[in-house]
Amino acid sequence: MNEAIKPFDVVALTTDLPEIGLIAGQVGTVVEPLGGALGDEAYEVEFIDDTGRTYALAPIHAARLLVLHYDPTQVASA
Repeated sequence: MNEAIKPFDVVALTTDLPEIGLIAGQVGTVVEPLGGALGDEAYEVEFIDDTGRTYALAPIHAARLLVLHYDPTQVASA
């Protein structure tokens, strides 16, 4: 949300988007940044099922996306 989103980032929806059949928590991949009508903080996001089939490709504003992290940003101290 406050973090810069880049192409190929894995993101989760933070809100439902019923108009395109998506719900909060669904995970997608950022394809490219968009400008224009949605503003400078919108991104084309692709949603793929377990078989590799795309089930949604949608322009989504950054405020509705959360970048997911698979690696720690800092090492926890013991």
